Amino acid sequence: MSKSKVNRRSFFKLATVAGAGAVLGHPKSILAAPTFQDEVQKPKTNIDDALKYPRNENSLPGKYPGQVVQITDVKSVIDNQPQEDVAFKMIEKAMLDLSGEKNLKKAWKQFVKDDEIIGLKVNPVAGKLLTTSHAVVQSIVKHLELAGIKRSNIVIWDRRLMQLHETGFTEENYPGIVINGTEQQDKDGGFFDKDGKLYGEKMIDKEWYYYADVEGEYDEYTMPYMINGGKYSYFTKICTQEVDKIINVPILKNAGATTTLCLKNLAYGCISNTGRLHKQLWADTCAQVCAFPPIRDKVILNIVDGLKGCFNGGPAANPQFFCNYHTILVGTDPVAIDRIGHDIVVKKRIEEGIQEEDKIDRHGFLEMAQDLKLGVADIDKIKLNKITV
Repeated sequence: MSKSKVNRRSFFKLATVAGAGAVLGHPKSILAAPTFQDEVQKPKTNIDDALKYPRNENSLPGKYPGQVVQITDVKSVIDNQPQEDVAFKMIEKAMLDLSGEKNLKKAWKQFVKDDEIIGLKVNPVAGKLLTTSHAVVQSIVKHLELAGIKRSNIVIWDRRLMQLHETGFTEENYPGIVINGTEQQDKDGGFFDKDGKLYGEKMIDKEWYYYADVEGEYDEYTMPYMINGGKYSYFTKICTQEVDKIINVPILKNAGATTTLCLKNLAYGCISNTGRLHKQLWADTCAQVCAFPPIRDKVILNIVDGLKGCFNGGPAANPQFFCNYHTILVGTDPVAIDRIGHDIVVKKRIEEGIQEEDKIDRHGFLEMAQDLKLGVADIDKIKLNKITV
């Protein structure tokens, strides 16, 4: 197949043939349980470069390190459908609790200013069945509008623009809001412009990169979903140039005996050439990429959509293992939230007989992130406030 014909049809043909792994575009792109390696086997990365940049007032873990609000309302999902009005109220209660404010606008003003461009990093990679719900995203948009943010200053984004469109993140459903992705196609479904260059190339910032001594070698089918091969993964311009602040909106779901929440949604969603990183550096990538300024200094809130999620078969969408957690997690500290989310998912896995006990090494990436001063991984040092409506 020629490059010009690597289009939407071939993308979904691959998804049908290759199953869960192909949600990332090709069976070589692993969308399955991460592989954990011993420290001696780890390839070298440029994490030291990230640590050279001075931190600022917005740097992770943000205004409220080690604090997590867990709010649960059984009315948040009815007939298997997330309820926007309930989600809005859940986020309202969580924001007031986290901020200590009594006024909702003041609570949001702790994090955003009127003239800022706010990016909502959603997660549509598992398709329509298990995307970040529109109930939660529409609620966040309404909250931002109440805080004085214009719709034109809101960007809903992820790695793949076509997946956003497929899961309903469109101009029709979000009028006046920018919908953007790093990997893109034209109206005919092609990935390459008239000069033979990937549209995604214009979306990566080669001044910001994550280096790892692992070679990414892809065929013509995979390349459009990786943008580049080699040993460099470039940050998307959405992070580096187009938004001032980021609200991270992942889903409460598993990846084998671990979870893919805040850190994974950010790290693997904002860089190119990720296929090479899963086998040897899954955990390191989750932690280290988030230590670079385009993420570390811009992520101001994490709002985990746990209305619907999964406890097995993730991070792909296997309806057999879907469940309604009826929960939203809110905080500035992605590490602390991931630690709480991990316990929620593992508890469900144990209840369902999928595993007998927690596997401590499966949240080792959180300890890595804690060492990088991105948040609190020690469960005994996390302040968790549970609210049941």
